[in-house]
Amino acid sequence: MKRRSWVAAAAFGSLALLLMVLGAAIRPLVIPDTPSPAVILNETEIGFVQDMTAHHQQALVMVQRLRQADDPTVLRLAQQIADSQRLEIGMMLGWLRLAGTTSTNPHPMAWMHDTDHRAQSSHHQATSTTAAPTVATMPGMASRAELDALSAASGRDADTLFLKLMQRHHYGGIAMAQAADEQLDGGPVEQIARDMISTQSQEAGLIGLLLTHSARTPE
Repeated sequence: MKRRSWVAAAAFGSLALLLMVLGAAIRPLVIPDTPSPAVILNETEIGFVQDMTAHHQQALVMVQRLRQADDPTVLRLAQQIADSQRLEIGMMLGWLRLAGTTSTNPHPMAWMHDTDHRAQSSHHQATSTTAAPTVATMPGMASRAELDALSAASGRDADTLFLKLMQRHHYGGIAMAQAADEQLDGGPVEQIARDMISTQSQEAGLIGLLLTHSARTPE
């Protein structure tokens, strides 16, 4: 009798184990094990990050082309700008990799729907220095001719040209960050946009002071 009970229990256990194995094998066919991936960045965030990465990259080019500056304060500011924007580029490229998208925007500035910001950035371009008329649609960008002129400039002329180009560049970046801040509703991309507004506004203010001082100082 005991032997029969033991055999029945063993048979029941084997059946239960078999059912468990079959269930594990069939489950992926019925319920996928891998859930749908969460959205890392929305379209506005992707567009802003892609465009701001390109915008920052030109700022690094401008710093590299400041080869024959005269004022050590201008050189320190240029290095500060390069350090902060290089760090932000790394962060933004990381987000784009996590989102599984490219670092280049096939439709630059398509995300920036706020025409008031475009008008504001255009105003800054016109008032800060000679506007760059053909550099995509991204506000504040320098033209190839302006970058070449910066490479060729030396001494005080290099300082002044760099400051004017970077001031316009910052105004364009601020306009882009403000547009992103208005369109987004929380998250790390909006936070970095706000940080950019603060940092670049302070740097643009310092650039204005340096330009005023340079204009008043005789050569």
